[in-house]
Amino acid sequence: MSSLSSISEELDELQGQVSDIFRALTNGFQKLDKIKDTSRQSRQLDDLTDKMRECKRLIKEFDIEVKEMEDKNDAGTNKMLNERKQSMVKELNKFVAQKKQYASSLENKRADLFERPDNSPTENNGLLASAMSNQELVDHGHKMMDETDQSIERSKQVIAETVEVGTETAATLKAQTEQMSRIVNELDSINFSIKKASKLVKEIGRQFATDRCIVFMLFLIVLGVIAILIVKLVKPDNQDTQEVPGLAPPVPTNRRLLWNPK
Repeated sequence: MSSLSSISEELDELQGQVSDIFRALTNGFQKLDKIKDTSRQSRQLDDLTDKMRECKRLIKEFDIEVKEMEDKNDAGTNKMLNERKQSMVKELNKFVAQKKQYASSLENKRADLFERPDNSPTENNGLLASAMSNQELVDHGHKMMDETDQSIERSKQVIAETVEVGTETAATLKAQTEQMSRIVNELDSINFSIKKASKLVKEIGRQFATDRCIVFMLFLIVLGVIAILIVKLVKPDNQDTQEVPGLAPPVPTNRRLLWNPK
């Protein structure tokens, strides 16, 4: 399979950057296995997520460049470039799936920290119950049931409000995510257009500089010819201009005709 450098230096550079990020992701996930603290794991996971986001941008730029070159390359070259793009996408998806697994595991660890089971009755409650009469126990039980019902109602209200807030937050985050995705795509297109424009400006500048050199040389040649003509007209007997190539010698005025009728 031919090297990308023989097709486009930009494609070769993009693939090199993607490969570097893949190596960094591999090392990052290996370090993540050795981290025990949840806060450090979260920071490491955020860093890996940023790398994957940058990798996705580079692959998208690689795809744009490949589409720009489709008309210039043959079918075999286009097939090879598309296969390399698909290979990079597949590799990135593996890291994304791995990141989701670590994120789910991290969330489970955080949820376990908030669990505080307490199902056994205390010694004080046992002593208090033994000192009460049957009616007092019934009244106390009713009171506890009422308090439990009120607590359940409050919990239901809090849960309902939480679900409502979560739904609104999810909708807002979805809209913001879609907006950010559109902005990222537009920025990628603008960045790609700027690179193309920069290359075009450089080529135009080099061509303009070459044209200016040629015009300047022609201008010097014309000035030289004009100067020689002026000197020739002003001083026709000047020996320095007698043998100038392209200038005929002056016709002598005292030449006699071969045939002079009387």
